[in-house]
Amino acid sequence: MLIRTYKLDVFTPPCEPGAERFAAIARLEDDISEVLPYLNATLRGAVYHPAAKALTWKKAGHNIAFHPFEIAISNAEDRQGAEREVNGLVNLVNRTWERRAEITPSTATHQRPTPMAIYRLLPGTNCKGCGEATGWVFAAKLAVSQKKLAECLPLSALATS
Repeated sequence: MLIRTYKLDVFTPPCEPGAERFAAIARLEDDISEVLPYLNATLRGAVYHPAAKALTWKKAGHNIAFHPFEIAISNAEDRQGAEREVNGLVNLVNRTWERRAEITPSTATHQRPTPMAIYRLLPGTNCKGCGEATGWVFAAKLAVSQKKLAECLPLSALATS
């Protein structure tokens, strides 16, 4: 087990006073730098920054950051949700560390596609079937994991035909 104990701070981000969303930081007693290349190899869409010893990841609309002595998450619905997310991330780190012999670590820095790069790959119909006003808005939300590609109806129709 890599992370044995941590202190959890759950708060409303200072840049958004009165916001109904929460952020959380798990302050770790153990340095998790060594697990970051293994997480980079296994978490789809993670961005590893070797020089900073940091890994960022977007999951279900949450921004997640792994640093040597902390794990941070944003955009949680409530305090309990933030606590559950952090506990899940701590478990993820520990499971990944326990499986490290089965994983080829990666120190490559992958870049997430920009909204414009995603937009250029979409059909360009602006059909609003995804619930967004334009394909550009859909691409922007897709880039930050707030939408799923399957929500693009023209693409889904192509996939099933």
